[in-house]
Amino acid sequence: MNLNATLFAQMVVFFILWWVVAKFVWPPLVKALDERATKVAEGLAAAEKAKTDLDVAGKKADQALAEARNEGAQRIAEAEKRAQMSADEIKHNAQSEAARIIAQAKSEAEQQIIRARDSLRNEVADLAVKGAEQILRREIDPKAHSALLEQLKAEL
Repeated sequence: MNLNATLFAQMVVFFILWWVVAKFVWPPLVKALDERATKVAEGLAAAEKAKTDLDVAGKKADQALAEARNEGAQRIAEAEKRAQMSADEIKHNAQSEAARIIAQAKSEAEQQIIRARDSLRNEVADLAVKGAEQILRREIDPKAHSALLEQLKAEL
């Protein structure tokens, strides 16, 4: 065996193997590694973008929550204001109604007083006529003396 020939043959086989690997195996392998590296980089970029989007969404959610709280507080304040206005209006209406009822009651009382006075005057006039009749022991004609009776009513 010749050491040079074996070494030469092994070198030729090694270069052929190297050429086959470099030509057919290495490019797809490098391409797959490059694609994997690209996907990993894209995934990291997407994760970073998602993280920033999450932070932005959290800030927007906090802002929306704060706005909702403010709006709720404003609505509560408006509702309280409307309730107070309604209560004031109801109170005012009740006071007006009470004043109207009191005025009506006073008017009715005055009318009753006037009727009672008129009735009392008529009774006093009748009693006066009866008393005068008894004193004079003669009959007085109320129709004939109506002017006198009216004057007596007016004086009483």
